[in-house]
Amino acid sequence: MTAACLFLHTSAAYAETVEKIRIEGAERIEPATVMTYLDIQPGDDLTQDKLNQSLKTLFGTGLFADIDFYMQGRDLVVQVVENPVINKIAFEGNKQLKNEDLLAEIRLRPRVVFTRTKVQTDVERLLEVYRLSGLFSATIEPKIIKLDQNRVNLVFEIYEGPKTRIRKISFLGNQQFSNAKLESVIRSRETAWYRFLSANDKYDPDRLAFDRELLRRFYLNSGYADFQITSAVAELSQDRKDFFLTFTLEEGERYRIGKISVENNVQELQADWVRGLVDLKEGSWYNAEAVEDTVVNLTTEIGNRQYAFIDVRPRVERRRADKQIDLVFVVNESAKAFVNNININGNVRTLDQVVRREMLLVEGDPFNRTRVQKSKQNIKDLDFFEEVEIRTVPTAVEDKVDIEVDVQEKSTGELMIGAGFSTQDGPLADFRLRERNFLGKGQMLDFSTTLSGVRTEFEFGFTEPYFLNRDLQAGFNVFHITRDLQDVSSYDRRQTGGRMFTDYPLAKNLRQTLSYRLEKNEITNVQPTASLFIQLQQGKRVTSAVAQRLTYDTRNSTTDPTEGGIFRFDTEIAGLGGDARYFSTRIGANYYWPLTKQWIVSVLGEAGHIVAFGGQTVQINERFSMGGTTLRGFERSGVGPRDFATSDALGGNTFYRGSAEVGFPLGLPEEFQIRGHLFSDFGSLWGIDGSGAGLVGEDASLRLSVGAGVSWKSPLGPIRVDVTAPILKEDFDMTQVLSFSFGTSF
Repeated sequence: MTAACLFLHTSAAYAETVEKIRIEGAERIEPATVMTYLDIQPGDDLTQDKLNQSLKTLFGTGLFADIDFYMQGRDLVVQVVENPVINKIAFEGNKQLKNEDLLAEIRLRPRVVFTRTKVQTDVERLLEVYRLSGLFSATIEPKIIKLDQNRVNLVFEIYEGPKTRIRKISFLGNQQFSNAKLESVIRSRETAWYRFLSANDKYDPDRLAFDRELLRRFYLNSGYADFQITSAVAELSQDRKDFFLTFTLEEGERYRIGKISVENNVQELQADWVRGLVDLKEGSWYNAEAVEDTVVNLTTEIGNRQYAFIDVRPRVERRRADKQIDLVFVVNESAKAFVNNININGNVRTLDQVVRREMLLVEGDPFNRTRVQKSKQNIKDLDFFEEVEIRTVPTAVEDKVDIEVDVQEKSTGELMIGAGFSTQDGPLADFRLRERNFLGKGQMLDFSTTLSGVRTEFEFGFTEPYFLNRDLQAGFNVFHITRDLQDVSSYDRRQTGGRMFTDYPLAKNLRQTLSYRLEKNEITNVQPTASLFIQLQQGKRVTSAVAQRLTYDTRNSTTDPTEGGIFRFDTEIAGLGGDARYFSTRIGANYYWPLTKQWIVSVLGEAGHIVAFGGQTVQINERFSMGGTTLRGFERSGVGPRDFATSDALGGNTFYRGSAEVGFPLGLPEEFQIRGHLFSDFGSLWGIDGSGAGLVGEDASLRLSVGAGVSWKSPLGPIRVDVTAPILKEDFDMTQVLSFSFGTSF
C-alpha cells in the first residue's frame, strides 16, 4: 500500500480555505460515503492535522488500497484506489483437512473487501489449525487472481507436509518408576511402525497438557503427595518432522496414611457413625483419588439423612519425618442455599427438558454439590454433548443461587456400515442408521439390517426414554428375519412381527421391562430327509405373547464392565390369541470383579425352561438351543436332543449353563488393547415334547469345556479367536475346537 498526502508549509495564520472537495477513483463506494470519513469539509481551513487524521480514518475503514490528497486551485481532490472485492475463496493442496473445515476457520468470505492484513491473519489461523492437527511443517501461500470490475479470487496454496510425530519421550528425575511405566500412564506415544492406525504418536499440545494431569494423578494416587512436574517441554527437530517430549519431575517422598479421624461439627450427627463411613485404612499408601471418593461418599450418606447443608472437607496433615499423612475429615454445616433458577445454555437442537430431567435438583431444592456433580454425569451419559459444565452463580438474594448448565452439542446421528466373519454366521455385512436424539427430544430412531451366510435381518425401532415426562421408557420395533438352518436342522425359518415395550425403575439399580410381541413364524424348505419331528411342524404359526424382565444391575459399565454384576429374571406367556400356547422362564446372572486393574474375573450362570399348555407341544422354533457362543467347544446347536437317524438338532425345553473366565494383559503395550483369556464353559440342554424312539440327548448329561483365547479391540472392530477343548461330551455332540469372529464399522 502506498499513500500520498498534501504537505502544507504555511502557518495556521495563512491556512488555505477549501471551497470544494472532489472524490475521484471511487467505483463501488459512493463519494458521499467517502466524505463522511473526512475531517475536512468545504469552507474549512486546510491544516496538516486534519489531512493526517482524514488519511488515518480512510485507511482504517479497510476499503482502500491507496489514498492521495492534492489541491487543484481552491479545490481539494481526494484520489482513492479501492480494495478489490473477493469473488471466490479456494484451497489447493489440502488433503488432511477438508475445504469446509478450513473455510470455517477463516474470517474472509466471498463478497467481502480484500485486505492484505486480513489475509495474513487468516493464514496464521490456518497454520495454527494445521499445528493442532500435528502438521507443524505445513506452509500456506495466498495467491490473488485478478478479475474484472475490481474483483479477485483468493487461493490458499497449501503444502501440508508429513504429520509431525513424536520421536522420543524422556522423563527426568524419576527414581521410583521406570520410563516405560510412566509412558504407559500418559496418552502420547513414541512413533513406531505398528502405530499406523493410532494418532497418539502425533504431537498435540492439548494432549501434552492432559499428559501432565495424568502423571500428577498417577503419582498422587501412588502415595507421592509432594509430587510436582517442573516442566513439560516439546522441542521440534531441525527438519521440522519430529518432536522430542521431555518431562522433568520431582517425585518427593512416598507417604502412608497415618491417623484417620473425623472432626464433626454437626451436633445431630454421631461421630462414630460418620467415622464408620470412612473406608480408608491406616497404614495403607496414600491415595488422593480414594480420599476424594470418601468425601463424596460422606456427603451422599449424610445427605441421605436429610442433612442438605453439609460441607465435608479433608484436611491433610503431613508428618514428613514419619513419611505419613494424617487425614481429618471435617464435617460442617454449610451456609443454607436454595436453587433459584436452572438455566440451560448452548443447546441449539436439544430441548431444555431433555437436560432438565437428568438434573437431580429442581428450582426451590436445597443446594447440594454432590447432586450437582451426579447431575453433570447424568447429562454426560446422554452422549448428546461434547462438553458439559455446571456453574453456580450467586444471586441478589443471599441464600439463593442460580445453576448454569453449559453444554456443547455434538452429532447424534450414526451411519454404520460393517463387515466381518464368524464361525457361527459366516461372512456378514451390517448396515445401521440411528438417530439417538431425534428432533432434539432424546428419542431414539433405529434402522438396521444384517446380511450373512445363514441370516438376513431387517429391524426398525423407536424409543421414547421419558414417556409422559417420567423415568419410563416406551417404544416399539418391527422386524423381518430369515435363518438358514439347513446345516443343523434341515429347514429354514422366517420371522415377521413387532414388539411393544415399556421399561421403568422399581428401586435403585432395579428395573422392570414389560413387552408384548406379535410374530408370524414360518418353517419352510424342510428337506425330504429331515427328521420326522421337523417335517410335522412345517408351516406357519402365529405367536402372541407378553413378557416381563427384572434386571438388577450394579456394573460399573454397560459396555466394558470390570466390576459389579447384573441379574436377570425373564418370563413369557404365549396364548393371548395366535396359535402358540406356552410359558417360558429364564434366570441368569453375570458378575465381574478385578483381581488387579488389568486382571478381570467374570462368571456367568443361566437356566431356563419352557412348557406348553392347552393340549399343545412346544415347537422347534420355540425351544432353546445350545452351542457356539453359548457353550464354547461345541458347534451351534451342537448340544441337546437330536434325531439319531438324521443328526438334525431339535432343541430342548430345559437348559442350564455357566462360564468362568479371566481376562489378562499379554505384556504388549496397553494401547494395543490385546488381551488374553482363559475360560471354562459347562451346561446341558434336554427334553422335548412328544419324544420317542430314534432320539438321543434327552438326558441332562453335563458338558464341559476349557479353552484359551485372544481378543483385540482393533480400529477395524473387535476380533476374538478362541481355542476350546471339550472335556465332557456325548458321542453324538457336534464339537468345534476353533472359533473366531471379527467385524468393523465405519
